Amino acid sequence: MSSIRQRTLGLALLVFGASMLVIGFISYRYAAHEIEELHDASLAQNARLLEGLLQAPLPDSDRSLLLNSVEEALLRAEQSDNRFAGHRYESKLAFQLWEGDHLLLRSASAPKTPLTQQPQGYSTLTVDQHDWRVYVLDITGTDKRVVVGEREDVRDELISAVALRTLLPDLIGLPLLTLLLWWSIGWGLAPLSRMAEQIRARDPHHLKPLTLHPLPQELGTISGAINRLLERLRQLRIREKRFIADAAHELRTPLAVLDLHAQNALTADNADDREEALHHLRSGVARSTRLVSQLLTLARIDPEEEPLPEYRRSNLLQETRETLAKLTPLAAEQRQQLLLEADDSANWEIEEEPGAIETLVQNLVGNAIQHSPAQSAITVTLQVSSKSFIVTVDDQGPGIPTVQRSQVIERFQRAGPSAGAGLGLSIVERLVKRHQGTLQLDDAPNGGLRVRATFTRNTLSKRQSKNSRP
Repeated sequence: MSSIRQRTLGLALLVFGASMLVIGFISYRYAAHEIEELHDASLAQNARLLEGLLQAPLPDSDRSLLLNSVEEALLRAEQSDNRFAGHRYESKLAFQLWEGDHLLLRSASAPKTPLTQQPQGYSTLTVDQHDWRVYVLDITGTDKRVVVGEREDVRDELISAVALRTLLPDLIGLPLLTLLLWWSIGWGLAPLSRMAEQIRARDPHHLKPLTLHPLPQELGTISGAINRLLERLRQLRIREKRFIADAAHELRTPLAVLDLHAQNALTADNADDREEALHHLRSGVARSTRLVSQLLTLARIDPEEEPLPEYRRSNLLQETRETLAKLTPLAAEQRQQLLLEADDSANWEIEEEPGAIETLVQNLVGNAIQHSPAQSAITVTLQVSSKSFIVTVDDQGPGIPTVQRSQVIERFQRAGPSAGAGLGLSIVERLVKRHQGTLQLDDAPNGGLRVRATFTRNTLSKRQSKNSRP
């Protein structure tokens, strides 16, 4: 692809060249018209001079001598080889003086027959394969007439010469103009070149904003967009490093425990000790698997600045039932009961990121199962209105003190002694934000914790409106 300088220069030369052609054509036509008018005026003036010669108050004998003398001079000019004192167009101009049918006087280039039989005025005719412009002047009160003519090729040659001299400075100045435009465009694009050079020379790990001053307004916009992108990349790097550090920290202890249980199983003296060690190993693997799953979920929905995936329409009630069915064996193992309260006749169609409702219910109910005692009930309530959907999960566990509720939403934060990783509520909070909803923690009516997630019904239209903003 050609450079901006080449494209701009090509467009400028194209516009300038086209303008020159249009202006040159108009100038040529105007010059041709003016030259035609000038030559016609010259023909009329020459005819008036000859009229004055014929009308001079001279005796007939003197007038005849004068006409004979003029004619002999014209004939000598025609027969002479020495043309240096004259002009090369001399033979292309002609005149005749007639008195009735009698030729009184003619120029060397004029024939002995009448140039034209046209009445007084201008006319164009062909004589001896040449086009002539002829002016006829009838002398008032006499039968005398003056005929003055000029060959058209004289005019055409003069018009061409004038047009060439008019366009010659433009043709000579075009290369110089090209060089000046090339330099001017290069000077104007110098800030862009400096910006490109700074970006080219930058280390991939250097994500600080570009510093170029001063910058044109257009490049200021580009520089601002690049700096915003660099800031986003820097934040992504920070989050990536924090995520890796947090994951390494959280996985170190479970892996060490797994290794300890494996060693106990290998060194067990009897089958009961070995079975107990393997049971602890299996439970540790389950906890580690859940931790890894939560870490991957958190990595998928974070950072929030990334473009959101395509939403889909799904049934909130059906998604919740299917998720609770998957969690029922886990609750039964803890001797807990899962309850779902919802109006089957309501419209539960919701716009969600694929898998969001399942992840949300799974984390909320999973946390409730983990923190609730045996023989307790965990209630999931779905509510719908004209503007929102509400998912509420009530448990009968110890709950969370009010002063700690804002902290437990942060990743790897736990309330009290727990075997969890402190990621469940953080995942839920991010999912709710990605759907332009709100998350609220409160006391459950029967003791324990109530978690309420509220989604607007027009989530998809809001998201499209937000993404369509410039």
